[in-house]
Amino acid sequence: MEKITEKILLEKGSPKTNKLDQIKTLNLSRMGLKRQDLPVALLSKLRGLEQLDLSGNMLQELPRGLSLPRLKLLDCSNNDMEDVTTLEALSSLEELRLEDNLYLTVNDEHKVMFLLPKLRMFNGKDISSTANHIRYVSSEILKRRVIGVWEKDFSLPDPLTAQSLSAIEKKFVNAACFQVKYGPSSLNDYTKWRVEMIAKEYLKSLTDPEKEEEGGTPETPVKDNETVLSPSKRKHCDLGANGETESPRKRRTMNDAAATEASPRKSSRLASTTTAVASPRKSSRVQSTTQNSNLSLSSPRTTVMNGGTAAEPSQRKSNRLQNTPQKTINATASPRKAPGTPALKGAKDQPANQQSKHTATPKKTESRTPRKAIKYEVPQEPASLQPLHVLQCHSKENSPEDFSTQLWACSFEPVQDSSDASGWVWTVATCGGESVCVIDCESGHVLKKYKVPGEEFFTLAWSTLLMSREGGCARSCSILAAGGKRGVVKLIHPRVNLAYGEFRASRRAIAVLRFSPRHPSFLFTGTYDNKIVMWDIGGLDRDYNFKTSQLLVLETGSTPLHLCLPPCSPDTHLISGCEDGLYSFDIQLSKNTQKRSEEMEIVFPVYKKKDKKNDYRTIDGLSFLTDDIVASKSHMQGSIYLWSWSATRASQQGKKKVVSAVILAELQWSKTDIPYLSLNTCPDFGYVVCGDENGKLWTYHITDLVRSNFKSGKPVAATEVLEWPSLVRPGVGPVEGPTINSVAMDPKLHYLVALSDKNMVVVWKRATE
Repeated sequence: MEKITEKILLEKGSPKTNKLDQIKTLNLSRMGLKRQDLPVALLSKLRGLEQLDLSGNMLQELPRGLSLPRLKLLDCSNNDMEDVTTLEALSSLEELRLEDNLYLTVNDEHKVMFLLPKLRMFNGKDISSTANHIRYVSSEILKRRVIGVWEKDFSLPDPLTAQSLSAIEKKFVNAACFQVKYGPSSLNDYTKWRVEMIAKEYLKSLTDPEKEEEGGTPETPVKDNETVLSPSKRKHCDLGANGETESPRKRRTMNDAAATEASPRKSSRLASTTTAVASPRKSSRVQSTTQNSNLSLSSPRTTVMNGGTAAEPSQRKSNRLQNTPQKTINATASPRKAPGTPALKGAKDQPANQQSKHTATPKKTESRTPRKAIKYEVPQEPASLQPLHVLQCHSKENSPEDFSTQLWACSFEPVQDSSDASGWVWTVATCGGESVCVIDCESGHVLKKYKVPGEEFFTLAWSTLLMSREGGCARSCSILAAGGKRGVVKLIHPRVNLAYGEFRASRRAIAVLRFSPRHPSFLFTGTYDNKIVMWDIGGLDRDYNFKTSQLLVLETGSTPLHLCLPPCSPDTHLISGCEDGLYSFDIQLSKNTQKRSEEMEIVFPVYKKKDKKNDYRTIDGLSFLTDDIVASKSHMQGSIYLWSWSATRASQQGKKKVVSAVILAELQWSKTDIPYLSLNTCPDFGYVVCGDENGKLWTYHITDLVRSNFKSGKPVAATEVLEWPSLVRPGVGPVEGPTINSVAMDPKLHYLVALSDKNMVVVWKRATE
């Protein structure tokens, strides 16, 4: 039988080369295979295998030592499986089928969920939420009880020898397995299995100081019966006239007479003529000349669109949603040119004020030694960006006269599989006012538009979740999370035109959302009650049912504005730019405290400029340029810092909480005093981009950051400053450049999208030869 299996494997390879590492799918079902029939050495050569079907055989277990690093789907249904622990080596597995294995019990199911950290689909059902509870919450409860057994009845032998350690381990494990009880009796086998594992690990940590130090010391534990963690007690904060939370740090730039409602994100440019009630982020950066509805563009390739004039498509019934009144979100598909869209007029659209390219050089840092030089390859020539579209698609009541709605966040949809035939290629989501729009960058079409009356959206984020389908298989789908003033996260599946769910993240406004790149169902919410909460929103079944659970609460002390997960360690650390500084948090779920404060604060040289009127601690721009290099800026700084995450962490000594950032370079930027102008990066192209208060985009092409060594200490000039496209309003004249609140780039810099505070989305396109 082994020869037959080997022959099948060879036949699956390339007819000319027989390269087994090129095989992605392999079907060995209904061949009467037993464990000894599977050639481990040959199977281990299938380095690229992603799907393996072993159903309908006589396997009692998989061979130990089998290594398939890219295997995502395994079908072992209708076998004689008795031992699931041999699956532990398949650490990349996302979907597993074990139906019709007579000898497997619910205990084995729990073992599988614990052993396979990426498993999301089991026997055709999404088990993300259950699996994370088993991996983290239940495990921590068992760990505390095991430690309790040790502290009550045991201590390390003296002298400590291999023989005495073995004896104490045997007694301790037996006592722990006998005394520790948790969960229903049907799970006793799983509980004893985990308790034995935990007891051995704990005893090893007591005799291995390095492991003990890495693991850290337990802090405040959760209650034994706690499955969904409650938010920590809300700290005292000042309230505005409408009950909204104001920033703990007084807003230096607020005009007290500007509005009737207090706002945590109010800008210094609030005009005295503003009469509308201000939102938590509202700023009257809109000038009085924007009241006319007619607008003409002087670029023949630039279009202004009002996306609200099309008829609304029908919605799916709300009985398919969990905890979500479907009718609260209206999905509107907008045509490219709606009735009432302003006419276009031809003129030049070439960006002006192009500056010469500079080789970047960093300021001297306060740190001792930066980390080793790394190879950093990006295109050597800067991008040539041209304005393509200007869209007015977030208007209140679909009015073409609305030039006051502020747009706050934009993000490109994750790249889909090549088999996706939906036609969505370069799609970007934008939010502002009461709507979220999904835009095709090439055509300028507003593909979808979602409205929630009375809401004001501040942030959004994309992720790719698994959705179960008929027949037990699963497919990936891009979903969009959006939140704002109401503190509710809306979950949207744009491609099927469905807002399928929502959940309340806070009683205060949501400032920022971020999904984990490692665990697509993990969502971080930063809110105005000075908290960052890590949620698991799970996957979806075919009826769009989902389950949300809270995994972690981080106390920030002020409003979090930006969240970044270091690309090299997205499971262990989170960096948050807040109203009063930049903080790093330990987000390891293996720790037994689910309510934490910052691990360290990162400080910058600009903080030393503090005087009676100005404080430069507000971090309103933050993004990773490489796996290690971070771009950040402080409000009113007039420049952007590039600094090393690894070197900064390495400079932390002991339990010291305040650490100076290891600065690599300082990039020259606008001298504006307007807050919340977000920067963004494009790592694959080596770009940093940030808009200013006049509609300009400051672009920096960083080609070889570490090797250039940055010795001069002078701020590096922008590679190019892209001017605001020329817009003309008939009877009024040119439209001055608005404030650019946010920018986004796709991974290959085909497009750059900029959002303004005057209800305009600007799409730039990179010129290609």
